Amino acid sequence: MDLNIAKLHALLGVMVNELGAAQNAALVTVGDELGLYRAMAGKGQLSAAELAAATDTKERYLQEWLSAQAASGFVDYDAATAKFELSPEQAAVFAVDESSVNMIGGFQALEAVYADRPKLTHAFRHGGGVSWTDRCNCMFCGTDRFFRPGYKANLVANWLPSLDGVVEKLERGALVADVGCGFGSSTLIMAEAFPNSRFVGIDFHTASIEHAEHHAKGLANVQFETARAQDFHGSGFDLVTMFDALHDMGDPVGATRHVAKSLKPDGVLMLVEPMAGDSLVDNLNPIGRVFYAASANTCVPASLGQEVGAALGAQAGQARLTQVLNEGGFSRVRRSAETPFNMVLEACL
Repeated sequence: MDLNIAKLHALLGVMVNELGAAQNAALVTVGDELGLYRAMAGKGQLSAAELAAATDTKERYLQEWLSAQAASGFVDYDAATAKFELSPEQAAVFAVDESSVNMIGGFQALEAVYADRPKLTHAFRHGGGVSWTDRCNCMFCGTDRFFRPGYKANLVANWLPSLDGVVEKLERGALVADVGCGFGSSTLIMAEAFPNSRFVGIDFHTASIEHAEHHAKGLANVQFETARAQDFHGSGFDLVTMFDALHDMGDPVGATRHVAKSLKPDGVLMLVEPMAGDSLVDNLNPIGRVFYAASANTCVPASLGQEVGAALGAQAGQARLTQVLNEGGFSRVRRSAETPFNMVLEACL
C-alpha cells in the first residue's frame, strides 16, 4: 500500500488532537464535579497547592489536572510564576452555570455515551434503537445542562419576539404547551417571564417530568404531564413549543399532526432545532461534526427505539423539517431566528 506521507502526518496530527480531547473530556467533568473551575474563577493566579487547599483535594492530582488543562487551552499558565489562571472567557465556558456559553453539560452527556456504548454497538449491528428511557442518567442531566444556557440567553429575548404577535399574546395571557420539555428548563423560563399565561410541560419520560415538577415549586402558572407528543391531552393552545426534540421522536409527522389539532386556528408552533444546512456538504464543519456525532450516538437511536422510527437525525435541515411540518398540517413555515447552534422555525396552520 502506497502512502502519501504528508497526508499521513496530517491525519496523525488530527488523531493526536482527538486522543487529547477524549482524554480531557473526563477531566473536564472531574473538574466540574470537584468545583475546581468555580474555585479558580476570579481568583487570579493559583498554584496546584493553593487550589488543592481551596477545594479540599490532593495537590499531586491537581498538578497533573492543571497541566492537562493548560495544554488544552482551558486554563492559562504563567511559566514565570509556575501558576495557573482561569480567564474570564474560560470561566464563562467552564465555571459560570448561568453563562450562555457554558459547555459543561455537553461533556456531562458524553459520560452516558460511553456508558451506553455496548447498547449502541448492538443497535448498529442488529438494528432497532436505544430508547431514551434506557440511557444512563447523566444523559438527561447533561442534555438539560447543555441546552439550558442557550435557552436562557435567547428564548425570551430573541426567539419568542421573532414570532408574529406571540409575545403580545403571552403578555395578555395565553395557553402554551411545551412538548418534549425534558427537565422543564424551557417551560420554566417562559412561565417566569410571562406570569399571565399558563404553561403545560409535556414529556414521555416520567423521570424527567418528576425532575421538572420538583423545580417548578412556587410557580402557579405551570404544570407538567407525562405524555407522548402524538397524543397528549389538551386543545386550544395559543402556542406550542418544541425545543431540540422533534428530530428525536419516532413519529415526527404524527407529533406535528397532533400539535396542529391542539392549536387554536391562529396558534403557532415554535420549533427549535439544531442548526444545519440541507445537505451533508453544508454541515461538514465543527458544529456539524458535533451534531452528527450526537445524532449517531443519541438522536437516531432514540428515534429508532420508538414506533415508526423516522430517524430524522440532528442535522435534518430546514427543508426536511419543513416537509415534516407540511405533512403534519402546517401550511406556512419560516425561519424566524437562529444562533450558531439553533434554528427557530415558526409554523402556522
